[in-house]
Amino acid sequence: MLRSTFRHLPGIGAAAEAQLWRDGARDWSDLRRIADLPGVPPDRRDAIDRALDESELALGRRDAEWFCRRMPLAEQWRLYPDFRDLTAFLDIETTALTPQEGIVTVVGVHGGGGTRAFIAFDDLEELPAYLQRFRIVVTFNGLLFDLPFLEARFPYIRFPPAHIDLRFLLRRLGITGGLKRIEKELGLGNRSGVEGIEGVDAVRLWEEARRGVPGSLTKLVEYNRADAVNLEPLLDFGVHELSRRLLPAPVAAAR
Repeated sequence: MLRSTFRHLPGIGAAAEAQLWRDGARDWSDLRRIADLPGVPPDRRDAIDRALDESELALGRRDAEWFCRRMPLAEQWRLYPDFRDLTAFLDIETTALTPQEGIVTVVGVHGGGGTRAFIAFDDLEELPAYLQRFRIVVTFNGLLFDLPFLEARFPYIRFPPAHIDLRFLLRRLGITGGLKRIEKELGLGNRSGVEGIEGVDAVRLWEEARRGVPGSLTKLVEYNRADAVNLEPLLDFGVHELSRRLLPAPVAAAR
């Protein structure tokens, strides 16, 4: 999808990109062959060609930040297929709904070939450095919850340059509701062993763990792990559906 994206090029907005797709420009190579770009002033042509050259170089060096600086936040999902191996699926557990009232207890990060839990009063301080190995972070409602909580806990934290919030991506497909409801609706994800556990239970499990109740922390980490891991099939679904709906089907060649 990234090579079919023109939104990061100078002078090309959503309407111009859609028109280019309809005119048969399926990727950057096709765009170079179109003499007159619809909706784009002729004097922008040289700038667009230079940006296409820079796009190829940036993709070759896996520079997600280059694209993020030029692409609307809502379109950063387009980077995912090319940066899948550098994507972190992240979910946090807390003791309250705001950073002023509670703390981060567990952070699950899935990606890069594994899944890791960071736990308060143990190894949570290692999270900021760990995230530096990724170029995309994926959350569910992270714009409003997970990332602000982590920024309050770690004022110096640097997140990966691209952020995909599945709550808003799936809303573009008409899919709304909480994470577990969406998983059930789409038949995606696996919650074996943590069925029926909700956010309020995560607070209780943390409190029990602090009191030394056996198995409480293990169960909390398993619950958090499911939240993080299940984001991956949801993103795969969302990216596939959005790509299919945005890009017109190729015109069959005449025989």
